[in-house]
Amino acid sequence: MEFGHHVRHRSLPPPLHSLEELCRKTKFSRKEIQLMYRAFKQECPHGYVEEDTFRFIFSHFFPYGNASLYAHYVFRTFDQNKNGAITFKDFIQCLSLLCRGSIQEKLQWAFKLYDLNGDGRITKKELTDIICSVYALMGRKSFSGAEEKALRDHVDKTFQKMDINKDGVVTMDEFMEICSKDETIAQSLALFDTVL
Repeated sequence: MEFGHHVRHRSLPPPLHSLEELCRKTKFSRKEIQLMYRAFKQECPHGYVEEDTFRFIFSHFFPYGNASLYAHYVFRTFDQNKNGAITFKDFIQCLSLLCRGSIQEKLQWAFKLYDLNGDGRITKKELTDIICSVYALMGRKSFSGAEEKALRDHVDKTFQKMDINKDGVVTMDEFMEICSKDETIAQSLALFDTVL
């Protein structure tokens, strides 16, 4: 599968940060970083991935669904300096967090994923948008009236549980408190530990 041909030309990113710096900032060994860097450069010879390429790559992991919207949300969390491109440094730091980070670090990342506008709060609309993007990712194209009502009920129930002070938004503290006590969420986050 060739992905690199979808990368548009842009000025070259700064040179790769030193291996020692990446070892300090991630939970990967020197050898793991070198292997991932080679694979990254093979797929992305210019040293970065733009969103359209990221969506294209992401879609190969979910061939029966529409990965576009969810990939957009994930891309936003990986693009740490918000310049529209994921560098190897961005990629390796997020991958380290997802695969080797603590439950707290993973929850903080998940909060940023759900906080679509980056204002430090999750609204019911943002929660709905994320959940709908997950359904699309899994191949769900439309909902019957009863299924749509069940989806809304699920969002309402989840949001009510997370909005501890009932002010209409979920803060990072509320999110962390509820999610860190939820065994299902903890098990879901632990799945990332076995990826690498």
